[in-house]
Amino acid sequence: MLGSAVTVAIVLLAVLVVVVLTMTVKIVPQARAGIVERFGKYRTTLSAGLNMVVPFIDKVRYKIDLREQVVSFPPQPVITEDNLVVSIDTVIYFQVTDAVAATYEIANYIQAIEQLTMTTLRNIIGGMTLEHALTSRDQINSGLRGELDGATGRWGIRVNRVELKGIDPPPSIIDAMEQQMRAERNKRAAILTAEGDRQSAILTAEGEKQSSILTAEGDRQAAILRAQADRQAAILRAQGEAQAIEAVFQAIHDGNPDQKLLSYQYLQMLPKIAEGEGSTVWVIPAELTEALGTIGGAIGKIPVDGGGSKKRVDLDEPVVDTEASQTSAAVEEALEAAKEAEAPGLGTTER
Repeated sequence: MLGSAVTVAIVLLAVLVVVVLTMTVKIVPQARAGIVERFGKYRTTLSAGLNMVVPFIDKVRYKIDLREQVVSFPPQPVITEDNLVVSIDTVIYFQVTDAVAATYEIANYIQAIEQLTMTTLRNIIGGMTLEHALTSRDQINSGLRGELDGATGRWGIRVNRVELKGIDPPPSIIDAMEQQMRAERNKRAAILTAEGDRQSAILTAEGEKQSSILTAEGDRQAAILRAQADRQAAILRAQGEAQAIEAVFQAIHDGNPDQKLLSYQYLQMLPKIAEGEGSTVWVIPAELTEALGTIGGAIGKIPVDGGGSKKRVDLDEPVVDTEASQTSAAVEEALEAAKEAEAPGLGTTER
């Protein structure tokens, strides 16, 4: 009996030692903090690692996670400045920096952060229109983070980041916005099309202008070249006519014609001058009278009787001087060249 009692006492003592050691030694994981209370009052904060407390007197009441935490709140309805109800989802990134304050300054800091986020978000969105709210997410995030960080600082919590997961307008507003965007895209497309047509018309007109300028320049150059060619041809013709007249007059001078021959050639040219359609009045120079007298005298000297036999003299036939035949031919050629060159001096006609 005595041995059995001793065995039971030893077992109970061993169990008591184990329980006491368990209550004395506390192991806190990394990035955690343990809040120790003694008789219901805060005594100390246990850091990560092995810690010793007084058994049956000290008690680890709370274990606080010191890592950065992410909390996503369900969508909340918010009214914008233009009286439109939108649904906004938020995500909060926060971290406990003071385990004691997070334990004793606020009962439930996650719920407190959620409610504070909703009220702050309503204040910020309530001062914006829907279009402004949809395009100002960074502004909303920074404003919301500043408000939350200022309010949660006394709770031992630091808000690192606030993000809006979504801003969902009502379905009717979404349809209206889609129609507006389609109209805006159609407007931009029409503007771009018109701008393209305008640029095309400008380029076409510019090309036609350049083509007209080049064509006019080419016509001008061609006209200049034609004028130069005509001028050169006229110069060459004038030079040729001048040389021909000079040669004719030189031939006449070399032939040494007398007054009789020149008067006779003058009479022969009169019918040709009279062939003009507008020749109605002739002005006979004074030299013609002398020429007629000279020719008459020459005709009077022609013998009627040649060698004892009578010969009929035809006054219509021209008198030919054998000695001046070459000179007469030269004179005729000179007169023809002068007539072609429209040289005055042989006679004057009046219309």
